[in-house]
Amino acid sequence: MTDQINPLATHHLPPFITAPGQTDGLLVGIGLFLIVVVFLLGIAFLWLHSLPERVAHKGQKLQFEVVAILCLLALFTHNNVLWGAALILAFIDLPDLATPLRRISDTLERLVGGGRQPVSAAGPLDPAVEAPQDSQTPAPTAGDTTTAKGH
Repeated sequence: MTDQINPLATHHLPPFITAPGQTDGLLVGIGLFLIVVVFLLGIAFLWLHSLPERVAHKGQKLQFEVVAILCLLALFTHNNVLWGAALILAFIDLPDLATPLRRISDTLERLVGGGRQPVSAAGPLDPAVEAPQDSQTPAPTAGDTTTAKGH
């Protein structure tokens, strides 16, 4: 075989054409580039999938757990609606409904008379607990056996 170039071909070959038996540098370079790009796209995908969890982390514990479960389900099922719901739920501040209901329950228990009675700085809330004694009726002493009915 002769190593002569076809007379119609140019004498200056581009650098991406390799001689027979040589390593193709362009193939190796593009292969490494694709591996790096796929790895970086995977990292970006997982980072984006964890965005609702990172946003909800500063909120309430229950809200964070619901958002985390929705993100995990969206990741494994490839259901974008779940991820969108998690993102919306992460950005919404849920109102605290338990505290007003607990206060209503405590007040109703106090009105009925069987609940716990919080002590405030001003004193007890029930006026019957600490009623002032009438100045006309003397307070009974320890040795007094008579009653206030007149005997």
